[in-house]
Amino acid sequence: MATPEQLVLELSIPEQRENALLDLSKRREAYPDLALLLWHSCGTITTLLQEVVSIYPMLSPPTLTAGASNRACNALAVLQCVASHPDTRVLFLNAHIPLYLYPFLNTVSKTRPFEYLRLTSLGVIGALVKVDDTDVVNFLLSTEIIPLCLRTMEMGSELSKTVATFIVQKILLDDVGLAYICATAERFFAVSAVLGNMVQLLAEHPSVRLLKHIIRCYLRLSDNPRACEALRTCLPDLLRDATFSACLRDDVTTRRWLAQLLINVGPPLHGGGVGAANPLHGGVGASAALHAGANPLHGGSGGGLHSSSPRPCSRCMGRPPRCTLCSGRGRWAAGPWAWWGGWAGEWGGWAFPRWTLCPL
Repeated sequence: MATPEQLVLELSIPEQRENALLDLSKRREAYPDLALLLWHSCGTITTLLQEVVSIYPMLSPPTLTAGASNRACNALAVLQCVASHPDTRVLFLNAHIPLYLYPFLNTVSKTRPFEYLRLTSLGVIGALVKVDDTDVVNFLLSTEIIPLCLRTMEMGSELSKTVATFIVQKILLDDVGLAYICATAERFFAVSAVLGNMVQLLAEHPSVRLLKHIIRCYLRLSDNPRACEALRTCLPDLLRDATFSACLRDDVTTRRWLAQLLINVGPPLHGGGVGAANPLHGGVGASAALHAGANPLHGGSGGGLHSSSPRPCSRCMGRPPRCTLCSGRGRWAAGPWAWWGGWAGEWGGWAFPRWTLCPL
């Protein structure tokens, strides 16, 4: 049986690299110091990244084969041990290596090669967030990992959805992550709506593991006063009734989380039509709130979505008409969150604009 040192040396030999990757990915947990060996050996990380980027041309149009996917997944599995090791985690982040994985999370094909690639990439990100570290959360937020996770939560397999939801959960559990998600209405509604869609699907195809992470995300969101008020409107009724009682019968922890969530949120708010009271707009009608109501997810009273002193976006620079000038063309509309516009339109009986907030 080859030693770890020998396998690492074989990574530099193209003819032996594929077998070396397979052996290292299978036996990486048996070598506690493999991460240090990989990081400090000459050219090894570069070789692994070459394996990753070599399949970029196969992503669009989607021509990824099972063999190419397996080889890239083996390279990602080896990188995961570098991401999870306490002595190489910071080096891994400082080198911005997670960015090489983001194109895989941005794919939409549901074929098995793409699904394996997404799942393994999520495993690397999951290894980073397992340890509670604000620096990791800051890095992931600054590189817009949340929209990529939301995409997977919308269209991935059950296992991919579970890992992506776990990543969002770990980010939310950090105070920085919670503040980031609840900083604007777009972010909050993008996250809560995807969670709500998954709850609807779980009613038909239950998964205790996935449901547990979803409930924990909701519970953490309820720790933010403004988000908690909004959840009175948009928390799925399926979590309020007995839909998942049988599913959670043997999971005491998740039942406790759900009970605490319902206590935090309180009874639901029901209203109808565009003119109904909206907790996100200070209790005034939606149409009026766009110009005069208070928006608890943006702070302050009065001014609503068009507050007298909003933080200017990169396009309008605070010049009137602030938000309408950059509507549909600002950072959020052009950036990685823009793919998700599902909450625009009516939500819980109220009409919301499509990307009309100054997002920064």
